[in-house]
Amino acid sequence: MLSQLTVSNFAIVKFLELEFHSGMTTITGETGAGKSIAIDALGLCLGGRGEAAMVRPGAARAELSACFDISAIPEACRWLRENELDDDQQCILRRSISSEGRSKAWINGQPVPLAQLKTLGQMLLTIHGQHAHQGLLQSQTQQSLLDQYAAHHSLLEACSTAYRRWKHLDNELVRLKEAQEQRQARRQLLEYQVQELDEFGLEPGEFEGIEAEHKRLANCTTLMEQSQRACYLLSDGEEVNALGLLQQALGEVEAQASDDSALEPAVALLHEGMIQLQEGAAELERYHQSLEMDPERFHELEERLSRTMTLARKHQVKAVDLAEFHNELAQELSAIGAGEERLEQLELERDQARDSCAQAAQRLSKSRQRYAKELNKQITANLKELALPHAKFQIEVHFDEQSLSPSGSDRLQFLVSTNPGQPLQPLGKVASGGELSRISLAIQVITARKVATPTLIFDEVDVGISGPTAAVVGRMLRQLGESTQVFCVTHLPQVAGNGHNHMFVSKSTRGKATETLMVPLAQEQRLDELARLLGGDSITDATLANARELLAD
Repeated sequence: MLSQLTVSNFAIVKFLELEFHSGMTTITGETGAGKSIAIDALGLCLGGRGEAAMVRPGAARAELSACFDISAIPEACRWLRENELDDDQQCILRRSISSEGRSKAWINGQPVPLAQLKTLGQMLLTIHGQHAHQGLLQSQTQQSLLDQYAAHHSLLEACSTAYRRWKHLDNELVRLKEAQEQRQARRQLLEYQVQELDEFGLEPGEFEGIEAEHKRLANCTTLMEQSQRACYLLSDGEEVNALGLLQQALGEVEAQASDDSALEPAVALLHEGMIQLQEGAAELERYHQSLEMDPERFHELEERLSRTMTLARKHQVKAVDLAEFHNELAQELSAIGAGEERLEQLELERDQARDSCAQAAQRLSKSRQRYAKELNKQITANLKELALPHAKFQIEVHFDEQSLSPSGSDRLQFLVSTNPGQPLQPLGKVASGGELSRISLAIQVITARKVATPTLIFDEVDVGISGPTAAVVGRMLRQLGESTQVFCVTHLPQVAGNGHNHMFVSKSTRGKATETLMVPLAQEQRLDELARLLGGDSITDATLANARELLAD
């Protein structure tokens, strides 16, 4: 619950430090005194939008802080722990707004983005504004109130998750179908290209082999002549050859080596040279014997080489890369085929996801219908207490599977009949302004009992209500305050008298400066304030007696 609020240099407030207690606290004051200023300050502490105009004239910045006891709010405690902002079940929200409009926020002394302040604030406090009855005419607001009362968060989340998955798959399917024509055109081209390259059948590394063999056959005559000449010089020459000369030199050195051992290394090297020369001559002879003119093979190589070059130019790649390019095209063609299979699979997944979404929406709808019946009875009973004895209230929940959304498939409408014999009709067509205010209040009081936040604020929600009806409203809010901390800004003495606590807002002017003050009232002070609300500025014995009756009740 809210335990303390400190406000400095905010609007016409110079400084306020307020302590709050459990139960129902009523807030009253003169017209224009700023009864809602504490609520505005709380709104900023909970992440509301800050503006430079909110800073008190002449001040550098507005400072606001709110302290909450969260020992009974496990959700808030868990959130603070998960975000490493916990401080022993205490929660202090602080906000600073400069005169230039710059804003800063803190949770338990640690700077945080505004989004975190808003997230935490939703767990701590709920504000019901004086214009809530206007929003009550909107279908979205009506659905939100029913869901709030039903508290079926898991069903809402399941429906939202199923809807997001269905829409994701549906969008992916649309994108794939839009690209289908392009894929078909690309597939036809690839099929032609791959078939052409398949028929040619160039293997990886084949082009290099063709090129080398073609070059050898093209120079076969020269190679034969030169290899034969080399063989003659090495070993085949009758008069002189390299092998014979080396053999002769080796013999002479070997003869001398017996007289000088220093020649032994030279002898060894010459022996090695002799072996290498013999092996080289033999290898060259084998090479010469292998050479053979083959015009037919040369022609085949010429044609394959030419075809390779032609295809390479056609596909704008290097001839050496043609086989790899062929493989890439084949892989792309295979991927397109897999993409079409994915299209069929995706259609099946999309249809299954839609069925799951519809089932989740149906479960949510059944829960809404169940709690709508429960809420109908309670709101109708409350309306009878609020001087609408013949009123009937009904929430119509119509399930339409064709209109799936993240919040289900229901078309929801609040229907009311306020007079005998009058059929149930949509709220906006039947209720007058005063009736709408009472219906709105009855709904807010009932749904507030199911709100997870431990602090509720009602900001002049009793507008348009007076007399005995106001007394009923006061009792309703007091009863709510027995289990929940309730703040109620009001101008009705019947409501103010029902508060467990009472705070008074006043405005004073000193020179050119105006200041708003807010103070708790003791019992005698409450009597005077209730008498003022009853009779205006003139407080009489009669109004004081009436005020005592209100407090006694």
